[in-house]
Amino acid sequence: MYAIVDIAGQQFRVEKDRKLYVNRLKAEEGATLNFEKVLLVDNDGAIKIGAPYVEGASVKATVLTHLKGEKVIVFKKKRRKGYSKKNGHRQYLTQIKIEEIA
Repeated sequence: MYAIVDIAGQQFRVEKDRKLYVNRLKAEEGATLNFEKVLLVDNDGAIKIGAPYVEGASVKATVLTHLKGEKVIVFKKKRRKGYSKKNGHRQYLTQIKIEEIA
């Protein structure tokens, strides 16, 4: 059984007991979250598609930890002009564990 859920503006395919990283959520570590924006539910071949969301479907998840992602280097250069700019970026992430798909 799996579901496709809209979490913080992004769509994720989730299954029970699966851990995933999402953009930083405003919740404490150990808190339980309930996501109502379920776009699709597949229950062993019985697929329900929402318009836009599936009625009565929800996904329950627990916040495991807040962390920062790997560093991404942004390098810009214009040749023969003496211009180069180097920047780095680390995205704030939240690790969640899917507890239940209802």
